[in-house]
Amino acid sequence: MASEELNSFPSLPPYPQMIMEALDALKQAEGANKSSISKYMESKYGEMPPGHAELLSNELSRMKESGELVFIKNNYLKPGPDAPLKRGRGRPPKPKQPLPPGTISAPPRPRGRPRKDPNAPPAPKKPKPPSAPPSISKTGRPRGRPR
Repeated sequence: MASEELNSFPSLPPYPQMIMEALDALKQAEGANKSSISKYMESKYGEMPPGHAELLSNELSRMKESGELVFIKNNYLKPGPDAPLKRGRGRPPKPKQPLPPGTISAPPRPRGRPRKDPNAPPAPKKPKPPSAPPSISKTGRPRGRPR
């Protein structure tokens, strides 16, 4: 579908190339938002395909996921050489200390509660303490809200 729409506009370069050109031309330190990228593309290339807004959104999100662009405060910018690596979700793992050579480590413990030993004898039953009649407790009052 996207290639059919672009065939009617043969003079247009691919969207990733147009996006990178827009980011280079706009030269903003904090990046450029989607509308400013779109306005630049329309001013440079003139008439855009009918589904331009959707194509631009899809391409920006694809480039963001692949790491070609960084999305900060609703702005897209190129990742710099000193940019931090993209992390996954959750807490990062602790750094592991290397074991000295010749050390054999035990296999990792399985997750969850350990299973009961089927050969163990059953645990003895706890004796119940002697109880008072059900209507009177230790305080001498009946249970519940008074009438």
